[in-house]
This record gives sequence, C-alpha cells and structure tokens, in this order.
Amino acid sequence: MREKIDSLMGRARTDLGELVAIPSVADPRQYPPEECLRAANWVVDRFAEAGFTGLGLHETSDGSRAVFGVRPAADPDAPTVLLYAHYDVQPPLDEAAWHTPPFELTESGGRWYGRGAADCKGNIVMHLTALRALGDDIGVNLKLIVEGSEEQGTGGLEDFVVRNPELLRADAILVCDTGNAAVGVPAATVTLRGLANVVVSVEALAGELHSGMFGGPAPDALAALVHILATLRDADGNTTVTGLDNGQTWSGAPYPAEQFRSDAGLVEGASLLGDGTVSDMVWARPAVTVLGIDCPPVVGSAAAIQSHARARLNLRVPPGTDAVKAQDALVAHLQAAAPWGVRVTVEREALGQPFEARSGGPAYRALAAAMREAYGREMAYLGQGGSIPLCNVFAETYPEAEIVLMGVEEPLALIHAPNESVDPGEIARLAHAEALFLSGYRK
Repeated sequence: MREKIDSLMGRARTDLGELVAIPSVADPRQYPPEECLRAANWVVDRFAEAGFTGLGLHETSDGSRAVFGVRPAADPDAPTVLLYAHYDVQPPLDEAAWHTPPFELTESGGRWYGRGAADCKGNIVMHLTALRALGDDIGVNLKLIVEGSEEQGTGGLEDFVVRNPELLRADAILVCDTGNAAVGVPAATVTLRGLANVVVSVEALAGELHSGMFGGPAPDALAALVHILATLRDADGNTTVTGLDNGQTWSGAPYPAEQFRSDAGLVEGASLLGDGTVSDMVWARPAVTVLGIDCPPVVGSAAAIQSHARARLNLRVPPGTDAVKAQDALVAHLQAAAPWGVRVTVEREALGQPFEARSGGPAYRALAAAMREAYGREMAYLGQGGSIPLCNVFAETYPEAEIVLMGVEEPLALIHAPNESVDPGEIARLAHAEALFLSGYRK
C-alpha cells in the first residue's frame, strides 16, 4: 500500500495544482460564483473516475452547491462510511504578504504552497489518493459529500443534512477538515470548542467634544470600552467572564509549550497566557478575543473625546459548557462592567455549540490501527480550539454514527493566513491510513 501511495503522489501534485488554481471563494462580493461551480464540477469529474456514481450538485439553502455521490460495496450489509471535505477556500487576504502566488501551487522547502493547499483541497486530494490506491478493493459502502460554503459559515450543508437525513446516513463519518498537532504525528480530533460572538457598543455623549475644553469630567466612550474589555482577562491572561468556569483541564495528548510558541510565532519576550497548560487553554477552557474595534484611526485623529465606540468579540466555548448560557454570561458581564454610567448595548451574533466525539467504537479502533501502520506510531487524541458546527448537526441527526475528525492541516499549514501550505508527506501518510481504514473497518 505504501508503494502504491508513493506512486500516486505525482498525480496528487497535479490534482492539487488544478484545484488550487481555482479561486473558489464562496463570497460573490469578492470572486465570481462561477469559480465555485468550476471547483464543484472538478470534484464531480475526479470522483467519477474513482468509481462514484450518482454524482451531482445539490443546491443548499445559502445558494452553494454540495457534491454528493455513492460507491456501493459488493456486500450490501457492509458498513457505510461518509467522506467529507469542502472545496471553498478563504480569500488570500493580503496578497503582498504571500511569498508565492496564492492561486498557483508552488513547491518551496519541501512544502506545497497555495490557498486551499491544506484547507481543505489537500483533504480532497487525500481522499482521491486513498481511493486510487485501493482500486476495487473496498469493503465498505461509500458516500461522499463535499460542500462549497464552509468558510463562509452560512450553514448551507447543515440545513441540507437536516432536510435530507437518509441521503447522508452512515455508520462512520470522516470529517477531513482538521489535522495533526505536528507533521508526522497521527491524530484524531475528538473535541471542538463552540463559539459565541457579540458586538458591544458604548455611548457616552451626544457628540464628540474638544479634549482641551471638556477632557477630564466628560466620559470618554473609547476609554470606557477599553475598561470593559480589560475586565475580560486577569493579570495572567485567563479569560474571566463572570459565571463561566475557566479552570477545566485537558486529559488527552499534550501540546508542548515550546511547540506552541513556534507554531503561534510569539515575539521574543512574550509570555503564554493563563495558568493552565497550553492544552488546557486552547482545548478545554473558554477564550475571549477582541476581533475588531470601531474607533478613529491614529492617522487623521483629532483632539476629541469620543462619544461612541464599539467592539466585536469572539468567545470560544469548551465542551461541557452550553454556548447559549456562555453568550448570556458574556452579555451580562459586559453590561455589568460598564463604568461611569455610560450606555452599553450588546448585539448577539453567531452561536455554535461545542462538540465532543464518542471515541471508543469500532471505527476509532480501526482508524487507530491504520494510523499506527501508516505513521509508525500511535494515534494521539487532540482537541481543537476552532468550531465546526456541522459536527453537531451530524451528531444530532445520526446519533449512532462515529464521527472522526482528521486531516492534513497541521500548524505549519497556516490555514486562513497568507502563505498557506501543505506537507505532501501528510497527504501521503493520511491517504495510506485512510486506505487501510476503508479496507479494514468492520462494524
């Protein structure tokens, strides 16, 4: 199997180059919708070559198109495995920060660079490589779903699952949109943090005032906002939203502090936040981030007291905490923290529940054995600080299914940032593991 995978990597490079060249950003304000359609049709054509039938584009409630197809096993009683990925990508952001063209797959330093090379087109190519290596030797029923709006978070596929529960029903669901903690270290992601976003607005004056004539007794909306935001973390950097437990611990594989420093790119002298381990802080505890602030920019600012200011906040919610209650707690905290009698309003935005997989079943056992053989070491169990709302929909719709999160998106991939890349060795090893899993999985 390893030799088969190695012989297919040239084709994998060609496939990924073709896919990365399609700027399939699912935002018509930035890129033409035809690019997403082109990517979807590319997926249809390649999986047809891999033996899938009934392939078609299914329009979802947000207007995106999901690719669905099946590949039945000879034994109708064989278990069913659903393969998941997404073909849409993040926009390139600051193209000047890229060292290579974002929509041209470029090899450098042993990695393949380009937007979507890891997230998530690398996982589509991984699926194809595993299927090509297996040929006709697949003992399970296969279903495929590749969505086209995951990065937008508009919920098209989530709604599609609820409306078409029998179409995607499976015994095991491989959600290939995560990755290993490091290159060459096999892992399954078993927890995801949820999220609760809000926008907090502060009003203090009827209008801006001259800072020389009124500065001192007049309340400053921007200063009040800074004061409110400062209450969300303590001196050690722990998130301190009143009513939220911030002392949970992580019991799975550790995330070494020095590796995290390197992965995150901390500047010299900067400290890691919180009184827990890195694993505790990023996988098991709540974390609040200020995503943006509306206030005057430095260039062009005037000597004026600000009458209003606002900020957008993202609260990551760990497993075991209800996201609705967490958002309620955040809203109450922000209102209670307002100084000087300023007026505070809080607008609720996105909300997503955390996820925790059941990891003791036959699919996980088969995957662990496959990972061991493909990587030559035991599979670790990781958390992820991000959110994938689709996993909760899968869990609610198919409560008996085993949901496995894995993928090629390790920290050096820099997903969602300039200079995204994938280690081709991760595509090869994970394709090897998936091929072994599909040939060895039994209920």
